[in-house]
Amino acid sequence: MNKTKKFPDTLVIIFSFMILFIILTWIVPAGEFDRELVNGKNVIIPNTYHKVEQSPKLIELFIMPIKGFVSAAEIIGFILIVGGVFTIINYTGAINAVLFKIIKASKTNPTLKKMVIPIIMFFFSLGGATFGMAEETLVFIMITIPLSISLGYDAIVGISVAFVGAAVGFAGAFFNPFTIGIAQGIAEIQIFSGWEYRIFVWLIFTLAGILYVSYYARKVEKDPIKSLVGDIEYDDKVMNLEEQDLQLNGRRIAILCLFGFAILLLVLGVQQEPLVFDWLSKWYIEEISALFLALGIASGLIYGIGPSKMVSYFGEGAREMAMPALIVGFAKSIILIGEEGRIIDTILFSVSNLGENLPNYVSVQIMFFMQTGINFFVPSGSGQAALTMPLMAPLSDILGISRQTAVLAYQFGDGITNMIIPTSAVLMGVLQIAKIPYDKWFKFIVPLVVLLTIISMILLIIPVVFFNWQ
Repeated sequence: MNKTKKFPDTLVIIFSFMILFIILTWIVPAGEFDRELVNGKNVIIPNTYHKVEQSPKLIELFIMPIKGFVSAAEIIGFILIVGGVFTIINYTGAINAVLFKIIKASKTNPTLKKMVIPIIMFFFSLGGATFGMAEETLVFIMITIPLSISLGYDAIVGISVAFVGAAVGFAGAFFNPFTIGIAQGIAEIQIFSGWEYRIFVWLIFTLAGILYVSYYARKVEKDPIKSLVGDIEYDDKVMNLEEQDLQLNGRRIAILCLFGFAILLLVLGVQQEPLVFDWLSKWYIEEISALFLALGIASGLIYGIGPSKMVSYFGEGAREMAMPALIVGFAKSIILIGEEGRIIDTILFSVSNLGENLPNYVSVQIMFFMQTGINFFVPSGSGQAALTMPLMAPLSDILGISRQTAVLAYQFGDGITNMIIPTSAVLMGVLQIAKIPYDKWFKFIVPLVVLLTIISMILLIIPVVFFNWQ
């Protein structure tokens, strides 16, 4: 019997990197750059690299994890709180109810039918851009698949409006706490700063995803033979949308309004200069965590969830984020091994030499494709941020690229290929539920991945060439 080998878990990969860095402290020459404090950030001074005394490590393999947790304590706490809050919001069914309302209306309105794909994908993209919607699509595709088939499309369209919608929003996010929040925190720049350009990026990504899925849907509607999965059949249980409580009642409307208000406060709070009140500016992890915690409690109270159940839901969500939190802590320990072994700057010096004589708009593409390659092995957004940003942030200083742009390169590299790599648990789970073979999905999604990659390369050039994005 042939058995498919499971790809190593992210934590196994990160622990392997820890072992690798221990070995490197014995092999790689120790060296350092001089640094200076600029706007609260420790920034490398170019052309100051010099060799220092070797400092090999061994038992630090087991000491550094706890130091990694201490060093990344704020980010880890932030992950656990946000995970718990959004579990409470999901239990209220407010977001599900909006989608179901659109679905029911589209069945009786021909004009709305033409808009159903753009509307639903827009909302899923917004979810990916604001609270990192990813695993949640596993629930929604049981709604969107029968919707798609009932409208004359196929199952690929059904999972695309949810999964691809959330994925393009995730890749082009502007307020995703699990990617941008963590990456910017590690890069020592104001969390959720630079959102103005990121909203433009998100709109471009969302439009590209909507146009591509709509094009395929129209093609299948005109000629069902062109469907890649026309031979797949679903039972009545899968096709029944009426079994769930998805009514958009007053409480759920109030929760949605509260969510919108929280996003508005977030936009105002991350500003460096107050636009309304003095206290509503220069927010960092503590203030943003407090905002999300208040949002979760208020949502639960509005929906009538008792304190005990609310705590239970919050704990459930925090438990689901335990692995990303562990990954951040362990990933941080990799950098600590390298820092105490004094090899990080040597690695940065060597990598920077590769792009030394290249224009900045070329160097940033190298960073983008490095992140893309790493995503195959570390498909966790928070894990990849914790693993790569401690290197990419100072590397961007050396190459003369802003740290905001370095975060954007990470964001693109992490997000786009999540739609195609077989190491993505969400993708493989979605395909399993939808009964779609990976090879057929691959054939469908490759053109969109290529298109988004080209768009990303252009969008990375703009802040490098045309404005100073800090």
